[in-house]
Amino acid sequence: MRLPRSAAGWTIAVFGVLALVMGAVGLLWPEALLRMLGFEVPATRAAGDHTGTFLTASSMASFNMGVYYLLATATEWRPFYRFTVVFRLVTFTVFGIAVLADVAPGRFLGVAAWEGLGAVATVVGLWWDERRAGSAAGGGGSVLSAGAAPAPDAAH
Repeated sequence: MRLPRSAAGWTIAVFGVLALVMGAVGLLWPEALLRMLGFEVPATRAAGDHTGTFLTASSMASFNMGVYYLLATATEWRPFYRFTVVFRLVTFTVFGIAVLADVAPGRFLGVAAWEGLGAVATVVGLWWDERRAGSAAGGGGSVLSAGAAPAPDAAH
């Protein structure tokens, strides 16, 4: 697989690798993932406790999401980059509210922060890429516009 060709691509690639790795950890060593997120890991679980089922499902989703992000990076799929910004900000909000409402432990705020900072990093990357492309072409554009010019491909 080729390296990202833009600043925004690097932000998506980093998130993709981490989502893939965290998904794999959750599938292979679920207790470690629970501890990292600040959740209690009891020696035994009560009948009807479906924590393992939920963790398997969310870990598989994380693993798959990592693959999607890396595919978007490999193809420099910029509309996907812009799409992720909106939904990572939504995720930041929902996770932050979950901590504030005592639905999730305080350490889970780190997950919310990661999502929010990732969204901001991608917006900055998109802005930077458009600025570079605008300087090269003598024009400009909007970071969130659907027809934004792609970043120059210096990898060739």
